[in-house]
Amino acid sequence: MPIKVSKDGKQFHLQAGNTSYAFAIMHDRWPAHAYWGKRVNNVNCDDLIRTTERGFCPTPHGIDGRAISLDTLSHEYPAFGNSDFRSPAIQVKTPDGARICDLVYQGYELVKGKPALDGLPCLHAEDSDNAETLLLTLKDTQIGLKVVLSYTVYAEKSAIIRSAALYNEGGEPITLLRAMSLSLDLPDKDFELVHLYGAHVKERQIAVTPLRYGTQSVESRRGMSSHAHNPFIALKRPHTNEDQGDVYACNLVYSGSFLALAEVDTYDVTRVQMGINPFDFSWEMQPNASFQTPEAVMVYSDSGLNGMSATFHDLYRNRLGHSPWLKKERPIVINNWEATYFSFDETSLKALCDSCTGLGIELFVLDDGWFGKRNDDLRSLGDWVVNQEKLPGGLKTVAENAKNAGLQFGLWFEPEMISPDSDLYRAHPDWAIQVPTRPHSLSRMQCVLDLSREEVRDYVVDSVCKILDSAPISYVKWDANRHLTEVCSAALPAHRQQELWHRYVLGLYDVLERITSRHPEVLFESCSGGGGRFDPGMLYYMPQVWASDCSDAIERLRIQYGTSLCYPVSSMSAHVSVSPNHQVHRQTDFDTRGLVALLCQFGYELNIGALTDEEREQVKQQTALYKQTRHLIADGTLYRLRNPFDGNDFAWMLVSPDKREAVVVYALVLSDPQPCFSRLTLRGLDPNLTYRETNGGTWGGDELMNTGFTLPFLFGDFKARLWHFKAE
Repeated sequence: MPIKVSKDGKQFHLQAGNTSYAFAIMHDRWPAHAYWGKRVNNVNCDDLIRTTERGFCPTPHGIDGRAISLDTLSHEYPAFGNSDFRSPAIQVKTPDGARICDLVYQGYELVKGKPALDGLPCLHAEDSDNAETLLLTLKDTQIGLKVVLSYTVYAEKSAIIRSAALYNEGGEPITLLRAMSLSLDLPDKDFELVHLYGAHVKERQIAVTPLRYGTQSVESRRGMSSHAHNPFIALKRPHTNEDQGDVYACNLVYSGSFLALAEVDTYDVTRVQMGINPFDFSWEMQPNASFQTPEAVMVYSDSGLNGMSATFHDLYRNRLGHSPWLKKERPIVINNWEATYFSFDETSLKALCDSCTGLGIELFVLDDGWFGKRNDDLRSLGDWVVNQEKLPGGLKTVAENAKNAGLQFGLWFEPEMISPDSDLYRAHPDWAIQVPTRPHSLSRMQCVLDLSREEVRDYVVDSVCKILDSAPISYVKWDANRHLTEVCSAALPAHRQQELWHRYVLGLYDVLERITSRHPEVLFESCSGGGGRFDPGMLYYMPQVWASDCSDAIERLRIQYGTSLCYPVSSMSAHVSVSPNHQVHRQTDFDTRGLVALLCQFGYELNIGALTDEEREQVKQQTALYKQTRHLIADGTLYRLRNPFDGNDFAWMLVSPDKREAVVVYALVLSDPQPCFSRLTLRGLDPNLTYRETNGGTWGGDELMNTGFTLPFLFGDFKARLWHFKAE
């Protein structure tokens, strides 16, 4: 089985794919980390877990001698206030004001498969995975707090899935101040921290920095995972690259404020933690109540960053969520937003649909502006009724016009938000998250609905489902264009207001669970000003995300490359937009715009009716090519070949599971007046097969992966090429 336990029940060795993870119970009290790395047959925990006396490192109560301190122990789930001065995984407060917690080992249980988490998205297991879960119980008997640490392994995947469940088994309330999903102490500091930072229209840029003494953290305090930082970090060895070297990565299955940190102590031990951000967080647990932390996915790779990415991609394409669209090929979309913005009516939408006839486009999406009095972004969010002035025939007529043009119909929503100028706000101003005694700030002239309240969630579910039931809608773009400020709920007492951050996320998940369960046939796409909530929590309900509101092809090179470190191309939505681009005003030729978007979930974000005859022919070619290759987006393996963060070009490829087909996209940013000859070597092919490129030429698989082929000179800025290889 994937999990081995010693006869005395005090040493645990988890084997998953190409990784091993081991820890042992020290002094019958504390779980101490021993090893995480390349898979081994056995782990000698007694040798790997060493302690010694250190000055100013207190000895815990009940321990004879001074050779052990929790301040120097490699702890699996360290608590605050009991001699470990490093960052704690858990901190509580009891009614007497004490903030001390001493969690002692009680026992373990092995469970076949993978239990679900109550109220939270999580990965699942199938019988073929040979999955197993270790449940490790710790308890502070003085206050009655029980913590159950969960470790799930899949036999063939190099990942450990961790979370913690907390139970108040005492007679008095306990207030949580901090409850991380994972804590991990690595034995040295010889790492570089990799994380994804950014901003609106500039998401998931790659940052790589050497670890230093002290704490380096990545976090969101915005109530959503945010554009600024993604809930993903990786520690890699300094010489690790795409193809080789050790990587230790963590990703949080959560869509709210989070914290990920790496703390290097004075003895060169690196503590890694990830979970709900403890900033402005507390949670009251009454007797017999429980609290579940979100799930964290830990991935180890000894084959570089690409090996790490492949594990994340495989897990998220196959074990995250239950949408029937998860493994299906997705339709080619035309979205009206950049074509019309708010200025549309039934006639102009019909003309846009009709202009798609014969081009290979498959689905028309009506974006913002179809409801209430929504002729700009100043009003009507929350009023989910059709704007009869714009659309007198309602959504049925728009859907029918799309169908007559050979298109399915999709719709944009922003259900989590409320405009002060709306019928909903006038009826229920207390439904907005705001401090009633203070003026509230506005972002995009809107507030956030208090999804911690059941009646608000019911309204959102009923409003959205009523619209989905009113017309043949096969696609939903779910947007969220504001983060949380003035965080206060009219429905919570004063001493529980700090629970709202997490209660909002739980409320969102409840809403999404109910809507997606009632409409499983609908393809849901997540959006938050583009990629402002690109996380596994949202992917559980919506298998793809609008990766960025920036649709410029050259900016997208970095955005899509950075996103791919953790998330599969099947989760990224990318569209061809107009030139000059609306965000950066860059002029880019039509072919380049198409090729950069082609290896993601593909579509268009422009006025098709305004294209030239030449551009319409290019659309036909692009949609035909996408239909030939989109099965690779659904199940192909991604290889990153040229890094746009390091140079002047970009290349990546997708390879079919049987290695008989591959598609490669290359893009040059700036032209060179005297370019050098450059070879592009491929990866992931079968060295024993012969591959023919669809435009001519044959190569051996070993040849393509070792000698490569010479790239053509691409004259002019912002150029791209595609190669499609098939085995003979």
